[in-house]
Amino acid sequence: MVIETSKATTRRGTILAVDDNPTALHLLVSVMEKNNYEVEQARNGVEAMDALYANPDKFDALLLDRLMPEMDGMEVTRKVLTDPVLKFIPIIMQTAADKPEEISEGIKAGVFYYLTKPIERKTLLSVVSAAVNEIQQRRILQAEMRRNRMSFGLIEVLKSRFASIEEGKSLASFLANCFPDPERALTGISELLVNAVEHGNLAINYEEKTMLMHANTWHDEVERRLRAPEYRDKKVLVIFEKRDDIYYLQVTDEGKGFNWKNFMEFDPSRASHNHGRGIAMANKLSFDRLVYNKQGNQVTAIMEPIKESGEIDDYWG
Repeated sequence: MVIETSKATTRRGTILAVDDNPTALHLLVSVMEKNNYEVEQARNGVEAMDALYANPDKFDALLLDRLMPEMDGMEVTRKVLTDPVLKFIPIIMQTAADKPEEISEGIKAGVFYYLTKPIERKTLLSVVSAAVNEIQQRRILQAEMRRNRMSFGLIEVLKSRFASIEEGKSLASFLANCFPDPERALTGISELLVNAVEHGNLAINYEEKTMLMHANTWHDEVERRLRAPEYRDKKVLVIFEKRDDIYYLQVTDEGKGFNWKNFMEFDPSRASHNHGRGIAMANKLSFDRLVYNKQGNQVTAIMEPIKESGEIDDYWG
């Protein structure tokens, strides 16, 4: 049985909280509601899937216990990520299992957000906020992408430059239509273009972003740097090309580059952080492969013809 909690007129998002422990579930709901989220509850994986199937567009994030009777969190994850409608809902796995190999198992299954029990309230809210923002931004881009859709299959080469994060997101919604699977490509394109501005041209590194987000000043700092003399004239160059039924997207920024090897795979040590998963998502979920130059200021994303199976395993390799 799914229990719907009380609603308010304005909500930050709708969460499906799943836990077989009534006390733990009550605490999660209490924290979420006090911070202006709408929450529905499920006591096991079967109830969770019933709720998701009944209203797939309702939920902004799935806060999921790993160990449960009837259907555990890993099985729910597999079902969600192989469902064409549900697969973009962010999954936040919560568990007492804090071993790196067990966290890695969840990440390989597609869980990009991970919380270990006992869950610290501030970390919980930070991760939930990041996950909800991820899908809400995707829905905005998705709507814009569909409005832009026309005869994109005729485009073979496209070149553009942009400066701001908002311009990058708008361009991503346009470019996604040039790919054979726009829904799959959308998130990856957006992440690469935003990274090119934020970490490339504006030189905000991982540690700086962590501090800025903690202080809730990230947006202000991005706007400040976009106006600053040392950054304001920098552009991101984007080249799309379709060649022999293979799709290429090359993104080049004017930054100094970075150690991209640390971000191609999702690091379990960053599983509870509220950022730092964009490149891994692009690499694992959106494209068949990413190829960086040595410096790290240029990436080529490659999508090959769609495989007939369409299973999530095709993405994870």
